[in-house]
Amino acid sequence: MKQYIIGLFAVTLLIGCKEQKQEEEEMPAVNEEQVEEMAYMDYGATFTNTDVINATELGEMYKNMKVSDTTAVKVKGTIADVCVKKGCWIKMPVGDESATVKFKDYGFFLPKNGKGKEVILSGKAFKNITPVDELKHYAEDAGKTKEEIAAITEDEVTLSFVADGAMVEEFENPDVEGVEKTEE
Repeated sequence: MKQYIIGLFAVTLLIGCKEQKQEEEEMPAVNEEQVEEMAYMDYGATFTNTDVINATELGEMYKNMKVSDTTAVKVKGTIADVCVKKGCWIKMPVGDESATVKFKDYGFFLPKNGKGKEVILSGKAFKNITPVDELKHYAEDAGKTKEEIAAITEDEVTLSFVADGAMVEEFENPDVEGVEKTEE
């Protein structure tokens, strides 16, 4: 009788362990939030990708701003243009216009080959007046022709953004200034 009870206990224990193992296999390894976080490369200050507005909404906010107005925001958009020398600025479409994005204290850069990639930025959006010499510098960094650069003759009210952190859609071989590539 004692052996029968021990045998019954052992069978129950094995069945219980087997059912628990099957449950573990059915559980996903990561949840959706973790998958989304893994899809981005972080630059600058880290932040969460919650309470993010899209670039079109930011464009609407810019329409209501005056020069020197500032608002803190997290925004998701696409990199339309990037500084090909260092990755020290990007252009991001915000509705009918584009915002020029720089990085706080020149503290980090984005991939020089990141054009067309999705980006989430955390920082401050504002309107300001960009002088001719700075506009020409940006045009030179963007690889514009000498004729296009010479055609810049007036200051411009620009949509600006200073990012303290960025998340760029993950892709192979990002070319980031100041980051040494390692062989794996």
